[in-house]
Formats: sequence, C-alpha cells, structure tokens
Amino acid sequence: MDWTKLSEALKTRRSRRQYRGRYLNNHQIANLERLIAKYTAEGGGGFRMELAADSGAAFSGFTRSYGMLSGVNNFVGLVCGKGDWLGMEKLGYFGELLVLEAVSMGLGTCWVSFAAKKVEELPFTLKDGEKIASAIVIGNVNEQTTSKERFVRGLLNIRQKTLEELYISDVDPPQWFIDGVMAAQKAPSAMKKQPVHFRLKDGKVTAGVNDITEYMNAYDLGIFKLHFQIGAGGGQWEWGNHGVYTPK
Repeated sequence: MDWTKLSEALKTRRSRRQYRGRYLNNHQIANLERLIAKYTAEGGGGFRMELAADSGAAFSGFTRSYGMLSGVNNFVGLVCGKGDWLGMEKLGYFGELLVLEAVSMGLGTCWVSFAAKKVEELPFTLKDGEKIASAIVIGNVNEQTTSKERFVRGLLNIRQKTLEELYISDVDPPQWFIDGVMAAQKAPSAMKKQPVHFRLKDGKVTAGVNDITEYMNAYDLGIFKLHFQIGAGGGQWEWGNHGVYTPK
C-alpha cells in the first residue's frame, strides 16, 4: 500500500457537498470499480460496496438535509448484514480507503448516512438480512470550496477532541503512536462524535469504542483504525472492537 500517497490525501481530504453535476468518465469508473473489487477481496467478505454511477436521483431531496448536498451523480453504497458490527467496521475501513484513493484522483467525496425512508430510493437490490445505512458520494468538484460549503462546515464545526482525549498510555508514547493518533484526529466521524479511543498498555496498542452497537460507531472504528495506520506509517490492525495493532 502506498502510505505516502494516502498520507497526502488524508491531509487534503475535506467533505465536499456541492458537485459539478458531471458524470465520472470511463477511466474514473474503472479505477473505482477495480479498487472496490480489491478491497472486497482483502476484507474477506461479510460486506460489499457498490458503485452507482450516473445515478443521483436518490439525492434529489438532500438539498436542505444530509449536509446540503447538490449536484450529486455518483455514489458508493455500503452494504452488510443487519447487526453485523464487524462488517460495518470493515466498511468504515475500506470505505475511507476508497475515499482517500478518490481524493488522490482529484475527486471530491462525502460520507452520508441514510434515513430508513430514503433507502428504498437507492438503486440497489438488498438480500434478506442486508442493510445499507451509509454511502460515499464521489464526484467532480471545484478546486476551491464554495461559500455555501464553508457555511455548512462552520455549522458542523463541533469541538474537535484533543490528542489527550483520544488516547491513554501507561508510558511516554513513541512518536509513531503520536503520529497515528494525530492522523486519527483528522478522521471523519458521524455527528462529529469521535468515539474511538486508542490505548497503549503493557506495550500493546488497541483501538475501541465504548458501545459498538451505538449509531455508526462500528463505521467510525474502521475509519479511525485506517487513519492511525496511515499516520503510523503502516503496520496491521486486528479486526474487532479493541483489536490489537502491530507496528510496521
């Protein structure tokens, strides 16, 4: 994995809410579909991501809700079993990996959660027991954010947790650990909750949330694990709440 490229994308990633209404080109679609297939294989199943290109009808009513999105034509649906917290964690991890790759391609992105009444408008066929509660909007955006986007960001600018609020350590942490937590501090989080905490104890690093069943916490766990991994320069996480990290 190209950790340097992902690190640069992490620094520049911003949630974009106004899109130019242009369709993705064939090269962009092929790249995204290749990455989706790659991540699905790497994740070992239990989830799926599906690209809906040239399909923005489900977002037509989002102008004054869900972050005031406009001009949406393309998005990725994130699907797993109902109550499958591990599947949701994987969707958070690999979904954010897809986000950072899209940013590296010069595209704008935004995580979106769906109300139940909106799900039926999405162009996906769900199997028995499957659920789609989240999606990633991907598309062409202007290089500079618009005044409307800056206004919405200001409305959503809830206090960011400090580094000290994101981790507990029984020793003076090594720099790679601090770098990992600093990268996690920049991770997108549902309702800006930042529920993930990192722990360094007895030489072991773990990441967890207080309640994995709480709204979107499993997604956030996967996203934060990825950001930490990028900041720390590699390494490997165990899946699951309070999973262990092995440094590079």
